[in-house]
Amino acid sequence: MTAPILITGGAQRLGLAIAKDLLRQNIPVIITYRSEKPSVTELIASGAHAIHADFATKKGVDACINKVREHTQSLRAIVHNASDWDQESGSDDYDALFNKMMQVHAKTPYRINLALQELLNQPSGFTDIIHMTDFVQDKGSKKHIAYAASKAALHNLTLSFSALLAPKVKVNSVAPALVMFNEGDSEEYRAKALQKSLLQTCPGSSEAVKAVNYLLNSEYITGQTLHLNGGRHLK
Repeated sequence: MTAPILITGGAQRLGLAIAKDLLRQNIPVIITYRSEKPSVTELIASGAHAIHADFATKKGVDACINKVREHTQSLRAIVHNASDWDQESGSDDYDALFNKMMQVHAKTPYRINLALQELLNQPSGFTDIIHMTDFVQDKGSKKHIAYAASKAALHNLTLSFSALLAPKVKVNSVAPALVMFNEGDSEEYRAKALQKSLLQTCPGSSEAVKAVNYLLNSEYITGQTLHLNGGRHLK
């Protein structure tokens, strides 16, 4: 029987699209989710195992690790997608903001990788860890300073864990820029955002889905970042 793939933050946006695609391939999926929503029910009905998890606290991470261990003795892959998008303009407690971003985007993947590494040790073939980082890991961000710093930390974890877990486990990053709009984004914002990349398009979640599948099927890529930015770094 195929070992499941764990997707954190699997109930919305890119995580949801990745989970749906893997289920269509008849690959067992475990998702974590923070809030109850129709997509969780939909995924469960499609065969996913869902774990409620709050990664903002050590206790929440501990509980998630224990629930994964209770459900399975092996993993085909871990996709770290859980994310928060807080920014400095929305808070005057910068210490708490920075700690939250590092907790969710860096400390949680760090702890989960270490705690579940034995579940990735398969008798044959490769297994994977995929960190969903961000375009800002290399560029930084004036509006999301703590967020950008935490995604850069997650990128660095890719380098460290790829060395630690080789040769059996491949560890890579997927770094999207703009791949999906939010429902409330205005036409003016959308037009301005599209001009930031050379290809001037917003491709949707399918680009992340294809990137994850590529990494899962690769037998010679580790410690790398797949940049999904439409040439934005050249503007």
